Amino acid sequence: MATIDAPPKPEVSLSFTQGLLLGQLSIVILIGAFIKFFIFGDPPSPDVTAALRATERRSRTLAHKRSLLTLRSTTPRHPSQPLNKKRSSILRNPPPLTTNTILSKTYYNVDSHQPESLDWFNVLIAQTIAQFRADAQYDDAILTSLTKALNGTARPDFLDEIKVTELSLGEDFPIFSNCRVIPVDEDGFAGTGNRGESVGGSAREHGRLQARMDVDLSDFITLALETKLLLNYPKPLVAVLPVALAVSVVRFSGTLSISFIPGSPLNATTLAFSFLDDYRLDLSIRSLVGSRSRLQDVPKIAQLVEARLHTWFDERAVEPRFQQIELPSLWPRKKNTRGGDDAGSEPPSVSRAKGKEIERDLREEARREVEAEARARAEVERIEQEGLRWRRRARGEEYAMPGSMPGSMPGLNMI
Repeated sequence: MATIDAPPKPEVSLSFTQGLLLGQLSIVILIGAFIKFFIFGDPPSPDVTAALRATERRSRTLAHKRSLLTLRSTTPRHPSQPLNKKRSSILRNPPPLTTNTILSKTYYNVDSHQPESLDWFNVLIAQTIAQFRADAQYDDAILTSLTKALNGTARPDFLDEIKVTELSLGEDFPIFSNCRVIPVDEDGFAGTGNRGESVGGSAREHGRLQARMDVDLSDFITLALETKLLLNYPKPLVAVLPVALAVSVVRFSGTLSISFIPGSPLNATTLAFSFLDDYRLDLSIRSLVGSRSRLQDVPKIAQLVEARLHTWFDERAVEPRFQQIELPSLWPRKKNTRGGDDAGSEPPSVSRAKGKEIERDLREEARREVEAEARARAEVERIEQEGLRWRRRARGEEYAMPGSMPGSMPGLNMI
């Protein structure tokens, strides 16, 4: 009977130990590459980063402007319907005012008028900021407000309580210059569609006037925070990573645009302001991660924080977005009157710090008056008791000596 030889088994090229070591080595290489290029990688220069952000903002602004022009050309315009309300026959209707009429009556030529330096405005703004900084130093009001705002209800569960460790409001003041007034359309753009150019086959009027001025601030405004990152998986508080972060505004330069949006019988007049997309914001970000083996100034953390701050600012105060402040009525009212010798006029307003000092002085003076009254009352009572004692002694009345026992003979002389 013939025997069948079994086929030879293929030789294993790598043993189990060699495969395990190769896998561990590849994981170590991947982790090292991640740490080197993602965490400790050299960030781009500030000039390159600012140029890229400016290009992105400019492209976003141009895209928004093109979409508005497309809507204008395709959407028919209907005149606004007046309110069906009986008008007064006493008040005379003023003639309609346009942008060109206002410019001609104020002798302002947008083409030939020289930009203004705004030196007087810089002085007023500097005084306002100085008073704000003085008020912030008193009673730690700004620290309390910042801590409350940072630890709001929207704080994620992986973040511990945020503590403010340092706050510097700076020492310098912003400088405004090169102010000019230009006509813009109702969307706030001064490009295509202005100066009565034809858009969509119809001539357009200027919507409103806008003041633009350059802003430059070179200071060191710092906010330092401390918190902890909490790892709650697979169970709560598996790991805790302390994090310290300090963000400083080093330089800000840009163009500020301010304009009034006319109101109506139903809407109040508002003051709108925003920054053009050519601004420059330089930040200095310091970080410290860990408790024992600490990582200092991680570049990727600085990039993430800086990108987040730029996004926050772009979404709130950079065109095409703007901030609106509702203005109160400008008609004079008695309740807004201050100063003078009128008995019914209200006292002038004082700052919070000065008000606290006055309140403290009043409390101290009231306390001294109460103590003086108590001393005077005690002196009067002492004099009355002394007079009563002398009157009893003059009438021969006997009274018990202090400390004598009841029933004893107070008149008994000691032998």
